[in-house]
Amino acid sequence: MQSVASRENHGEGMSSIRETLERHGLRCTRQRLAVYDFLNRTESHPTAEEVFLAVRDQVPHISLATVYKTLDVLVDRRLVVKLPDTTGSGSSRFDARAEHHYHLRCLETGRVEDLDAPFDPELPFKVIPELEDHLRRKGFIMTGYRLELHGRFAPELSALDDQGGGEGDRS
Repeated sequence: MQSVASRENHGEGMSSIRETLERHGLRCTRQRLAVYDFLNRTESHPTAEEVFLAVRDQVPHISLATVYKTLDVLVDRRLVVKLPDTTGSGSSRFDARAEHHYHLRCLETGRVEDLDAPFDPELPFKVIPELEDHLRRKGFIMTGYRLELHGRFAPELSALDDQGGGEGDRS
Protein backbone atom coordinates (compact mmCIF):
# COMPACT_ATOMS: atom_id res chain seq x y z
CA MET A 1 0.00 0.00 0.00
CA GLN A 2 1.33 3.41 -0.82
CA SER A 3 1.57 5.80 2.14
CA VAL A 4 1.96 9.04 0.35
CA ALA A 5 0.72 12.55 0.99
CA SER A 6 -2.51 13.19 -0.87
CA ARG A 7 -2.24 14.69 -4.30
CA GLU A 8 -3.84 17.87 -3.01
CA ASN A 9 -1.40 19.91 -5.05
CA HIS A 10 -2.32 18.50 -8.44
CA GLY A 11 -3.18 21.48 -10.59
CA GLU A 12 -2.56 23.99 -7.80
CA GLY A 13 -0.01 26.74 -7.57
CA MET A 14 3.54 26.82 -6.27
CA SER A 15 2.43 28.15 -2.86
CA SER A 16 0.54 24.90 -2.22
CA ILE A 17 3.61 22.88 -3.25
CA ARG A 18 5.69 25.02 -0.89
CA GLU A 19 3.22 24.42 1.98
CA THR A 20 3.31 20.66 1.42
CA LEU A 21 7.11 20.55 1.49
CA GLU A 22 7.23 22.69 4.65
CA ARG A 23 4.55 20.56 6.33
CA HIS A 24 6.82 17.55 5.74
CA GLY A 25 9.78 19.33 7.32
CA LEU A 26 11.59 20.15 4.09
CA ARG A 27 13.32 23.37 3.16
CA CYS A 28 11.84 24.81 0.00
CA THR A 29 14.82 25.03 -2.29
CA ARG A 30 14.30 25.99 -5.89
CA GLN A 31 15.36 22.49 -6.94
CA ARG A 32 12.88 20.73 -4.63
CA LEU A 33 10.06 23.02 -5.69
CA ALA A 34 10.77 22.39 -9.37
CA VAL A 35 11.07 18.60 -9.04
CA TYR A 36 8.00 18.17 -6.82
CA ASP A 37 5.92 20.57 -8.91
CA PHE A 38 6.83 18.68 -12.09
CA LEU A 39 5.93 15.32 -10.54
CA ASN A 40 2.58 16.70 -9.38
CA ARG A 41 1.76 18.08 -12.82
CA THR A 42 2.78 15.13 -14.98
CA GLU A 43 0.54 12.20 -15.83
CA SER A 44 3.58 10.08 -16.70
CA HIS A 45 5.86 8.18 -14.34
CA PRO A 46 9.20 9.73 -15.24
CA THR A 47 12.69 8.46 -14.58
CA ALA A 48 15.15 10.69 -12.73
CA GLU A 49 16.71 11.53 -16.08
CA GLU A 50 13.33 12.60 -17.48
CA VAL A 51 12.69 14.75 -14.40
CA PHE A 52 16.12 16.34 -14.88
CA LEU A 53 15.39 17.17 -18.53
CA ALA A 54 11.98 18.60 -17.62
CA VAL A 55 13.14 20.92 -14.82
CA ARG A 56 16.47 22.16 -16.11
CA ASP A 57 14.83 24.96 -18.13
CA GLN A 58 13.29 26.22 -14.90
CA VAL A 59 16.44 25.59 -12.82
CA PRO A 60 19.31 25.80 -15.33
CA HIS A 61 22.10 24.96 -12.88
CA ILE A 62 20.45 21.84 -11.45
CA SER A 63 22.51 18.67 -11.79
CA LEU A 64 21.33 15.12 -12.33
CA ALA A 65 22.86 14.26 -8.93
CA THR A 66 20.69 16.93 -7.29
CA VAL A 67 17.60 15.51 -8.97
CA TYR A 68 18.46 12.03 -7.63
CA LYS A 69 19.02 13.43 -4.11
CA THR A 70 15.79 15.42 -4.27
CA LEU A 71 13.83 12.36 -5.40
CA ASP A 72 15.37 10.33 -2.55
CA VAL A 73 14.25 12.97 -0.03
CA LEU A 74 10.73 13.10 -1.49
CA VAL A 75 10.51 9.29 -1.38
CA ASP A 76 11.81 9.24 2.23
CA ARG A 77 9.10 11.75 3.23
CA ARG A 78 6.49 9.70 1.35
CA LEU A 79 5.58 12.54 -0.94
CA VAL A 80 6.56 10.46 -3.96
CA VAL A 81 6.58 6.71 -4.63
CA LYS A 82 9.59 5.09 -6.27
CA LEU A 83 8.60 2.41 -8.75
CA PRO A 84 11.70 0.23 -9.03
CA ASP A 85 12.41 -1.36 -12.37
CA THR A 86 11.47 -5.01 -11.93
CA THR A 87 11.71 -5.95 -15.59
CA GLY A 88 15.33 -5.19 -16.43
CA SER A 89 14.18 -2.61 -18.95
CA GLY A 90 15.62 0.52 -17.36
CA SER A 91 15.57 2.97 -14.50
CA SER A 92 13.20 3.38 -11.60
CA ARG A 93 10.26 5.68 -12.17
CA PHE A 94 8.55 8.10 -9.82
CA ASP A 95 4.89 8.75 -9.03
CA ALA A 96 3.38 11.59 -6.99
CA ARG A 97 -0.17 10.27 -7.31
CA ALA A 98 -1.14 9.49 -3.75
CA GLU A 99 -4.35 7.53 -3.97
CA HIS A 100 -3.98 3.77 -4.28
CA HIS A 101 -3.91 2.60 -7.88
CA TYR A 102 -2.50 -0.04 -10.19
CA HIS A 103 0.16 0.27 -12.89
CA LEU A 104 0.87 -1.07 -16.37
CA ARG A 105 4.56 -1.50 -17.29
CA CYS A 106 5.72 -1.98 -20.86
CA LEU A 107 8.47 -4.62 -21.09
CA GLU A 108 9.74 -3.13 -24.35
CA THR A 109 10.05 0.54 -23.37
CA GLY A 110 9.86 0.58 -19.56
CA ARG A 111 6.96 3.04 -19.79
CA VAL A 112 4.60 2.97 -16.79
CA GLU A 113 0.99 4.13 -16.89
CA ASP A 114 -1.80 4.14 -14.36
CA LEU A 115 -4.46 1.48 -14.88
CA ASP A 116 -7.88 3.09 -14.91
CA ALA A 117 -9.56 0.60 -12.58
CA PRO A 118 -10.88 0.98 -9.05
CA PHE A 119 -8.44 -0.02 -6.32
CA ASP A 120 -9.63 -2.98 -4.25
CA PRO A 121 -7.90 -3.29 -0.85
CA GLU A 122 -9.27 -6.85 -0.55
CA LEU A 123 -7.97 -8.07 -3.92
CA PRO A 124 -5.12 -10.24 -2.54
CA PHE A 125 -7.58 -12.05 -0.27
CA LYS A 126 -9.97 -12.60 -3.18
CA VAL A 127 -7.21 -14.02 -5.38
CA ILE A 128 -5.80 -16.21 -2.59
CA PRO A 129 -8.66 -17.01 -0.20
CA GLU A 130 -6.32 -18.67 2.32
CA LEU A 131 -3.90 -15.71 2.30
CA GLU A 132 -4.89 -14.56 5.78
CA ASP A 133 -4.01 -18.01 7.19
CA HIS A 134 -0.67 -18.08 5.34
CA LEU A 135 0.22 -14.63 6.66
CA ARG A 136 -0.77 -15.53 10.21
CA ARG A 137 1.42 -18.67 10.14
CA LYS A 138 4.36 -16.56 8.97
CA GLY A 139 3.68 -13.94 11.64
CA PHE A 140 3.31 -11.32 8.90
CA ILE A 141 0.97 -8.35 9.07
CA MET A 142 0.14 -7.05 5.62
CA THR A 143 -0.11 -3.26 5.50
CA GLY A 144 -0.72 -2.95 1.79
CA TYR A 145 0.17 -4.17 -1.66
CA ARG A 146 1.05 -2.95 -5.14
CA LEU A 147 -0.09 -4.42 -8.42
CA GLU A 148 1.84 -3.84 -11.62
CA LEU A 149 0.84 -5.63 -14.81
CA HIS A 150 3.70 -6.37 -17.22
CA GLY A 151 3.25 -6.55 -20.97
CA ARG A 152 3.55 -4.27 -23.94
CA PHE A 153 1.53 -1.37 -25.25
CA ALA A 154 0.03 -2.25 -28.62
CA PRO A 155 -1.25 0.95 -30.24
CA GLU A 156 -3.02 -1.08 -32.92
CA LEU A 157 -5.24 -2.67 -30.24
CA SER A 158 -6.23 0.62 -28.64
CA ALA A 159 -6.96 2.02 -32.13
CA LEU A 160 -9.29 -0.92 -32.80
CA ASP A 161 -10.96 -0.43 -29.44
CA ASP A 162 -11.42 3.29 -30.12
CA GLN A 163 -13.19 2.34 -33.36
CA GLY A 164 -15.34 -0.27 -31.62
CA GLY A 165 -13.32 -3.11 -33.12
CA GLY A 166 -13.41 -5.47 -30.18
CA GLU A 167 -11.17 -6.62 -27.39
CA GLY A 168 -7.41 -7.17 -27.52
CA ASP A 169 -5.77 -10.52 -26.85
CA ARG A 170 -4.48 -11.38 -23.39
CA SER A 171 -1.14 -12.85 -24.39
